[in-house]
Amino acid sequence: MNLSRLLAPLRSSTCPVRTYGKHNKKFLYKDGQKFEGITYYPRTADHQDPPVEPAKLFRVQRIKPVKGNPYWEKRILKDLGLDGKQSDFTVVKNIPENNARLWKIKHLVKVTPITFPYGEPTAQDVRHTILKENGECLVTKDLGPVEVRLEARDQFDQQPRRLDTDLLRKDARLKWLNPW
Repeated sequence: MNLSRLLAPLRSSTCPVRTYGKHNKKFLYKDGQKFEGITYYPRTADHQDPPVEPAKLFRVQRIKPVKGNPYWEKRILKDLGLDGKQSDFTVVKNIPENNARLWKIKHLVKVTPITFPYGEPTAQDVRHTILKENGECLVTKDLGPVEVRLEARDQFDQQPRRLDTDLLRKDARLKWLNPW
């Protein structure tokens, strides 16, 4: 008799059989809500997401070097104007074409949505806007007419207790001579 024939029934009962198939998640997750081809599973049945207003503009900054990347990623960075220094940034519209580009280079850039906490700037305010690194676009308001500022300067010069250069020089000299 052959030894393999005798051990065959033992081998099939003692060795577990591994299966590498996928779960049928259709039956595992039943209560999903479908939104444009994406199935969403809320934690509770009555959960409602807060309304989200998407940003109109993105601040895009390159965080990885261009060297060593494929030509198509370099071309996208050049089209966006991010082929210079790593600290440079650009402002991009939130449209599907730009989002597709940014998705292709997402590992090379940092994308921050631009918010306007004090309202969007007008055509007159464009020269007085500041874009911070966290995406806040601030509008610096005009300080007022020149006459008001001149009057404030005159009032400051006429104050007897103001710190002028002579007083500061004397105080600094005394502190130098006697620091303790």
